[in-house]
Amino acid sequence: MTETATTDKPKSKKPSWLRAKLPSGPEYGKVRSIVDQHQLNSVCQSAQCPNMGECWSRGTATLMILGNVCTRACSFCAVQTGKPTELDLAEPPRVADAVFKMGLKHCVLTSVARDDLPDGGAKVWAATIRAVRHRNPDTAIEVLVPDFKGNFDNLNIVLDAEPNLFNHNLETVERLQKPIRKTAGYEQSLSVLTHAKQRGFPIKSGIMLGLGEKKNEVRQALLDLAEIGLDVLTLGQYLQPSSEYTPIDRWVTPDEFAQWKEDALEMGIKVVESGPLVRSSYHAEEQSERFSDGKSDSA
Repeated sequence: MTETATTDKPKSKKPSWLRAKLPSGPEYGKVRSIVDQHQLNSVCQSAQCPNMGECWSRGTATLMILGNVCTRACSFCAVQTGKPTELDLAEPPRVADAVFKMGLKHCVLTSVARDDLPDGGAKVWAATIRAVRHRNPDTAIEVLVPDFKGNFDNLNIVLDAEPNLFNHNLETVERLQKPIRKTAGYEQSLSVLTHAKQRGFPIKSGIMLGLGEKKNEVRQALLDLAEIGLDVLTLGQYLQPSSEYTPIDRWVTPDEFAQWKEDALEMGIKVVESGPLVRSSYHAEEQSERFSDGKSDSA
């Protein structure tokens, strides 16, 4: 890929390729009803995911555990921030029952960061994974976790519950980590992914484009992820939740996303989802068969 990107500076109107499917249909209603009835949080709603209509209409959703208040304040994320007031220990069986009623073959779990807890919420994470597997033995479980401040003891609590696919997002290039992620870090995220890989789990990560990154920085991030043996990569357009968040630097064209996919595959990353509307769990169920045994090909 050449150093000159094919870009459009942001305008008041989104480009045509960013038009998402509106929520509709019986499956959408079913998923919404299950989430509401079980008093669960969905990152689809909390993070204002543009694919909620498409995914929920297919009967899939990403469930968010440990509440809906995050202890961090990343400048790209729409999830509510503040000081959580409770820890719902009855949440794991409700999540498991919701997964059963949705009939999911591939379940994606994520959470807010809970830096207020000594274990960062790791024990609830593990309990949820085990509850989902007990209720749904044939369902593949993908976890999209925070960095647990780089604490491998807490991370191991999650890994000991044996998810099928381990996901932790790098989010952006190294230079933009502090202004975008604030309390997280590039090397720390790579170390979290590396630790899971060394324990034999297939690993996945995601990067947003349109935050002001340069092409050589994106290439370096992809090389760094390929170097640690990344199995699945997602690349998508950053969308500003509101004027209070980091502004969009540019609209990244579908052609550029296609080129990044080609580059990442050539670097050795096995599966790459790359497009303007791609998010961490986009088409996750289509990736599950390849990694359903929960062990990396190269482990």
